[in-house]
Amino acid sequence: MASAETDKPTRPDKQDRPYHHGDLRHAILTAALDVITADGPAGLSLRDLARRAGVSHAAPAHHFRDRTGLLTAIAAEGFALLAAALNDASDLKDAGVRYVRFAREHPAHFQVMFAPGLLRADDLELTTARALATDALRTSVSAVHAEDFGIDSRLAGVAAWSLAHGFATLLLSHNLDGPVGDRDPEEVFRTLATTLFRTP
Repeated sequence: MASAETDKPTRPDKQDRPYHHGDLRHAILTAALDVITADGPAGLSLRDLARRAGVSHAAPAHHFRDRTGLLTAIAAEGFALLAAALNDASDLKDAGVRYVRFAREHPAHFQVMFAPGLLRADDLELTTARALATDALRTSVSAVHAEDFGIDSRLAGVAAWSLAHGFATLLLSHNLDGPVGDRDPEEVFRTLATTLFRTP
């Protein structure tokens, strides 16, 4: 008779690989991040993730409903991590450096966060986490005197975000391998930001 507890491993090695209901969501997210890092979001399959986690093929749907739900959860987690990183920034340049560092340390999150076509736009967890990250960036921008930009603070925020996001995207896609070379990418970005933004 088939077990109704689909969240438990299908293999008998429970003592070697302890799982319980609370672990499965994390296990699926971790496996999904590994797949995205290697193959991009297109390589994601709930059935494959279930196999990797050692659970029935229906188990991931219990937590995420479908592939879109899983990608939305990844994006929400990413925005929450980004917000936490930006909240500790000392100034606008430091916020940009932290943005680039986040992209380097969480490349799979970064790929998914800014792909709205893959996500459930009205998901509460996603919209809340995205708002927290946006507020953290705005706080860094608001600490700079408007006259230092020559443009209003809203456009200054767009400019700062564009610089950090563009640099991070080019870095992750290896388009900056030549220009950056062996130098620390974060220090390279800091130099660029210093050139373009004068902060107190």
